[in-house]
Amino acid sequence: MIVTGFDWDTGNRSKCQKHGMTIRDIEAFFRSHVRFVAPDIKHSESEARFLAVGRMPPNNRPVFVAFTMRDDLIRPISARYMHEKEAKLYEQNEQTETSQNDH
Repeated sequence: MIVTGFDWDTGNRSKCQKHGMTIRDIEAFFRSHVRFVAPDIKHSESEARFLAVGRMPPNNRPVFVAFTMRDDLIRPISARYMHEKEAKLYEQNEQTETSQNDH
């Protein structure tokens, strides 16, 4: 699938900014910092939703973004830095993946 841009309105803008992430941050995240994307089965009743995770420079904090696709546009639903427990789990998975790739 070719993605040509992002779908923003006041609803998803304010929801993402409420959690401390700017539109610019989120667009940069999708362009080069996404590490993993998975279907969000639990929240896909009316349309297919996805969860993206990765790290955001400059502080390298783990990020969690819920989004959907509208034609060829990414429509962020919510974006936030991971909570402490989520970040620890993410880091453990990263370490496991790295050690498996080293063998």
